[in-house]
Amino acid sequence: MLSQITRAIPNLSRAEKRVATWVLEHPKQATSATLAHIASECGTSEPTVLRFCRRMGLRGFRELGVRLAESLSVPGSYVHRDVNPDDSISDAAIKVMDASIQSLSEMRAQLSSMPIDAAARAMATARQIAFAGLGASGHVARDACHKFFRLGIPCSSLLDTPMILQFAAIAEPDDVLVLLSHSGRWQEFAQAAELARERGAIVIAITNPEADLAHSASILFPCRVIEDTNVFTPTSSRLGQLALLDALLVALALTLGSAATERLRLSNDALQQCNIGATNGTLSLFPCSNPA
Repeated sequence: MLSQITRAIPNLSRAEKRVATWVLEHPKQATSATLAHIASECGTSEPTVLRFCRRMGLRGFRELGVRLAESLSVPGSYVHRDVNPDDSISDAAIKVMDASIQSLSEMRAQLSSMPIDAAARAMATARQIAFAGLGASGHVARDACHKFFRLGIPCSSLLDTPMILQFAAIAEPDDVLVLLSHSGRWQEFAQAAELARERGAIVIAITNPEADLAHSASILFPCRVIEDTNVFTPTSSRLGQLALLDALLVALALTLGSAATERLRLSNDALQQCNIGATNGTLSLFPCSNPA
């Protein structure tokens, strides 16, 4: 059922897409939720939820819960959304790769409409940049911090809610806060965005465009990759975030111009002196890891 909903999303109306997204992100909750509850959570009407059920080929709302419960009872559904228990190992591996490729293709299709120039300009004049995320998005925030600081701008990674809220509360007008949340469901993120903006900071959000966080950001990168966050390996959204931040990193380096080149040279020279990372005098935004 989860795979069927995912495949149907491009053909749904905007309101129906909100229902589909909520169901994919909360499949266990959806199995027992009432019609009124789902409509309220999605910010839509009960008839819209019923239309969504019919678009899925269901006879009614009650069948949605039954079919979702059946999907969740399949062992493979908690490993990867597209993998079935009877898949061979090679078929399962191909499905995982295909899902990753689709995620990046969807992100690429949205790239031309994303505010990369505005984000790069804001970062180029920042006093400091803080990357914030929880769970899988926290790993992305840490990766971004390691890369962006090499351009000479003080960077930090905020990996829990108290740190994120405290940074927002004391942010300065020249600070940039980058909030990473695939689902956008953490209300504390929207609160942090509002706090930071009240302090005059720039807030960049990479998140679900329907979330409160999206409406609280100064600069929004809408993340439309649909993914079931209950599965063991929800990797597609993380890949999209990583690729987008790499593109933003290159845009920032180009915006900084020769200053970025000089900082990369100094950074690479330091690594070469310790035989770490950089080789052959190449200036790189993405240095190799230190070999074991």
